[in-house]
Amino acid sequence: MKRLVLAATFAALALPFAAGAQRISADGAQQALQARSNEFFDTFYFPHVPTTGTQMGLHQYDAKLEDFSAAGVKAEIAGFHAWEKKIAEIPADGLDAEPRADREILLGLIRSNIVRLEEIRDWEKNPDTYSSGATGSIFTLMERPYAPVNDRLRAAIAREKLVLPALDDARKNLKNPPHIYTEIALEQIDGNISFFEHDVPEAFKDASDKTLLDEFAKSNAAVVAALKSYGAWMKSDLLARSNGDYKWGAATYAKVLANQEMVDTPLDKLLAIGLADLHKNQAEFARVAKEIDPSKTPEQELAELATIHPAPSDLIASFGKTFGSLQAYIRMHHIITLPANRQPTLEETPPFMRATTQASMDPPGPFETGTTKAYFNVTLPDPKWPKAKQDEYMAAFNEGTIVSTSVHEAFPGHYVQFLWQDQFPSRIRKIIWANTNVEGWAHYCEQMMLDEGYGDTVAKTPRDAKLIRLGQLQDALLRDARFVVAIRLHTGVGGAMSIEQAQEFFVKEGYQARPIAEVETKRGTSDALYLYYTLGKLEIMKLREDLRKKQGDAFSLQQFHDQLMLQGPVPIKVARKSMLHDDSPVL
Repeated sequence: MKRLVLAATFAALALPFAAGAQRISADGAQQALQARSNEFFDTFYFPHVPTTGTQMGLHQYDAKLEDFSAAGVKAEIAGFHAWEKKIAEIPADGLDAEPRADREILLGLIRSNIVRLEEIRDWEKNPDTYSSGATGSIFTLMERPYAPVNDRLRAAIAREKLVLPALDDARKNLKNPPHIYTEIALEQIDGNISFFEHDVPEAFKDASDKTLLDEFAKSNAAVVAALKSYGAWMKSDLLARSNGDYKWGAATYAKVLANQEMVDTPLDKLLAIGLADLHKNQAEFARVAKEIDPSKTPEQELAELATIHPAPSDLIASFGKTFGSLQAYIRMHHIITLPANRQPTLEETPPFMRATTQASMDPPGPFETGTTKAYFNVTLPDPKWPKAKQDEYMAAFNEGTIVSTSVHEAFPGHYVQFLWQDQFPSRIRKIIWANTNVEGWAHYCEQMMLDEGYGDTVAKTPRDAKLIRLGQLQDALLRDARFVVAIRLHTGVGGAMSIEQAQEFFVKEGYQARPIAEVETKRGTSDALYLYYTLGKLEIMKLREDLRKKQGDAFSLQQFHDQLMLQGPVPIKVARKSMLHDDSPVL
């Protein structure tokens, strides 16, 4: 799920803290955690990441923008360190199981941000943070009608005025970025400019306040000019001196994985797990392909599957056609409780996300009261591409992958998890989402729904059902390839991998078309932990089987899924502890 969060966010000022640790009794731990976590979010975190605040439905931050200044970065680092001490001094042994886990989740968020700012340092490395970040900040104000258009326009004007100093800060902050990061920023800059030239004025065309409209015309024109200047600067100046390294390194990689996902498995063992799943899915692909036509190789079957896709103009509608049958099947076969009878809105992916994503779900935040509309974004091929390249891109949206993508993004994947968010048990769990849970759940659903018979129901013939299974396996192989590429690209564990080698891996081992391999490799250079799809899926499958063994005949798939949702989007380690009442390993 793509909550449109900026790649890096920065603080405007440091908060004062009393010197020395405060002693908190075990009896007061519960109250201290609630009070301090609320203080953290309300006085430190969201003021520093106002775009995230808007996404969450906290609209007191709508007129603010992330502070990209060097002073802001320094202050944010100091603030996170201070808050780490303030939360860590709350004694865990004074907390019940659920808040004890919340304490660790909150500390994980804080520590991950410290690593991001001090070690990964995207604010010095990634020019797209600034240009696409500015676009994303305005998009959150215009994508859904949570407030009257004049109010949202007023906030957009305030944010647009802050874009110019942010782009000035970019020129000061960026020091020897990786070449591919600057290439990605340049690839997206025209889309960003077009967004402000066309999409933003269109979104606010119904505004009635003439004074605001006049002010908006000036602020919007200034942003367009500033982005054009930023693009020209990247092309003429920054690109030539973009020789930095995107690699995180093994130590940093393991640290972030442990903090964000509570996974401390050694990287060499993780890589072996990912490769084993890749080989298992390749073997299953070959088995199913042979059932379809014994005379064809898996490669030949894959080539045929690649031709069975809608026209680009029909792609978005093709996803919509799956929603009704998925909802009906989920209810009829007791897969999971659907808390509401709603569907997401399908639309084309916003321009600032198109270089690195094919499809995504963008739901309203947990505190949004003005609208319930969620968006299923689909990236269409660039109409400027040659027809051969468009066809190659569309191979990723074949008959099978359309089903698995609908399952992943909508039913019972991301959209259904969003429908559960009102029942998440704490504010911490509504705000902090572990990717191994969120993306792991959605990816797990792709296989689970076919295992439960959905493909056989919607297919017109047995052959079509097998083609749907091949599509699901192709998507699984894509995620397996991400798993392997992520570790090797950033850590060198298992052998260092170049960008070119990563692209070849996606094609040859992940069964992906060349344009998809290029997009996926670009994404992997910055989304270093995108192994979380397969990692989370495997964790959920192990949890399910361990619970099935423990419960025997009493096990219910719907009850398992409902219980998992009720935990909130926590690291699977937390869900295991709650549902199994033990500390057994997640993998």
